[in-house]
Amino acid sequence: MTFTTEFTSSMPQVGIGLWKIDRDKTAELVRAAIAAGYRHIDSACDYGNEIEAGQGIADAIAAGDCTREELWVTSKLWNTFHEPDRVREGLEKTLADLQLDYLDLYLVHFPIALQYVPISERYPPEWLPDPDAASPAMTPISVPLADTWRAMEALVDDGLVKRIGVCNYSTGLVHDLMSYARIKPAMLQVESHPYLTQEKLLRLASMYDLPMTAFSPLGASSYKELDMATEQENVLNAAVVTEIATKHGKSHAQVVLRWGVQRGTAVIPKTSRVERLAENIDVFDFALSDDEMAAIAGMNLNRRFNDPGVFTEAAFNRFHPIYD
Repeated sequence: MTFTTEFTSSMPQVGIGLWKIDRDKTAELVRAAIAAGYRHIDSACDYGNEIEAGQGIADAIAAGDCTREELWVTSKLWNTFHEPDRVREGLEKTLADLQLDYLDLYLVHFPIALQYVPISERYPPEWLPDPDAASPAMTPISVPLADTWRAMEALVDDGLVKRIGVCNYSTGLVHDLMSYARIKPAMLQVESHPYLTQEKLLRLASMYDLPMTAFSPLGASSYKELDMATEQENVLNAAVVTEIATKHGKSHAQVVLRWGVQRGTAVIPKTSRVERLAENIDVFDFALSDDEMAAIAGMNLNRRFNDPGVFTEAAFNRFHPIYD
């Protein structure tokens, strides 16, 4: 079987994720990623580094490393822009920051609508409407997801984005979205790694011909510094991964990323280290056996690191689960 970097509608199956990349490192990292062969860049309003990401993209294009048409740039609608008359505002700010005329893919970041925060007051808006309040708390508002989706569809109609999709949706929300979407979602992006394989969600997405992107494909690595995971939960330390990595002469990360792309998802590993860029994208010159794929899938613990039902209450004084 031959594997390539082409995934769906020309989106490369391995991209660079920009969550938690320091602003002062983002432009250099994006430029280095493009020079290393990356053509898929995953960004978001909430990451707070889109200005710098845009500068990295502009520098790479100016240097002749790529053309705009060769890049796939994804960004995400933040929770405070869910009201239909705010959706375009959120996108236009992202486009300005990224120095782009259009996005290849625009995703609803969370199925969570929050109180609007004017861009002139604070950007990114983050989770709290007033962080300086005596008792600051996240403030959900009543906006049907269907209304937000119709406003997303208008962005496609107006040529501002080529495709739209969703993040952090459950199986129930995917069923519901497919029942009313005039423009069907082009991507479902969710947390997935060997400790959270999301088999039912992946199977459902396949039934709907809905491609899936796995964020945090290496598991706990991005969450340890936030005290949302422990070193013992690091999938890269698992004996199964070590055994397979040794057999193939590959790094632990390459084995886990290979598992992700071989099961049919795109992966967007985050790294702030330039030397890791080449390693993370170099996963197409080997294949895992059926037994190896099953062994890694067998590591599943249904361990979700990015869970609003946990972190919103702990950090933003509002219990707001979106998963059972």
